[in-house]
Amino acid sequence: MMTIPPQGHSDPSRPDARAVRVLVVDDETSITELLSMALRYEGWEIRSAADGASAVRVAREFRPDAVVLDMMLPDMDGLSVLQRMRRERPETPVLFLTAKDAVEDRIAGLTAGGDDYVTKPFSLEEVVARLRGLIRRSGAAGAARKTGSTLVVGDLVLDEDSHDVSRAGRDIHLTATEFELLRYLMRNPRRVLSKAQILDRVWSYDFGGQANVVELYISYLRRKIDRGYAPMIHTRRGAGYLIKPAEVPVGSSAAAP
Repeated sequence: MMTIPPQGHSDPSRPDARAVRVLVVDDETSITELLSMALRYEGWEIRSAADGASAVRVAREFRPDAVVLDMMLPDMDGLSVLQRMRRERPETPVLFLTAKDAVEDRIAGLTAGGDDYVTKPFSLEEVVARLRGLIRRSGAAGAARKTGSTLVVGDLVLDEDSHDVSRAGRDIHLTATEFELLRYLMRNPRRVLSKAQILDRVWSYDFGGQANVVELYISYLRRKIDRGYAPMIHTRRGAGYLIKPAEVPVGSSAAAP
């Protein structure tokens, strides 16, 4: 059920004084209009598109800070649209809308590079809340951070201001959600963090039992952080995950599993 959230302008503008920009892509006019109205209540600037080709064109011109993207569009599916958008703006967070409720369909969107999803029918409050979280994690809303705050675990370095990440001097590109997950792990080195803790801290809401999204994003981080090196991200079966310095020197023959 879709309901209109109370009017307010709770989210800050970007540090360059322009409003946060959100692109809404859905071929159902009623949904597009309701979402656009609800998001404008937040003080955000909204553009919309009704098909994939238009969405790619508008994204190129509008340069949104976040995208709400329907999985099923008349000319192409949402995953194809996402791939085209990612070529030009790889860091823009994307919230998928889908009428499918099977776990594998939800995970497909995340695996393709989407940052979050909601299933139809949905409440507008839920969409707004999840977009706030994505925008906050991406830094588009200019959320306060400590100046010059750098996290270091072994040879892994994360700059909270610039969002730069490197291991042994090699730059690592992360999505907004991957960055927030890694930051949480690095702020708690050698500490086992449960799936519930990670969901609460990184996604800021309950996935309704779909804690396997944590496993999915841990696997993403392992491919980017540990591949070719001694592993830093570890699983404690039945307990959770932790990060700690590699136990063998970088450059040895050991590699991440």
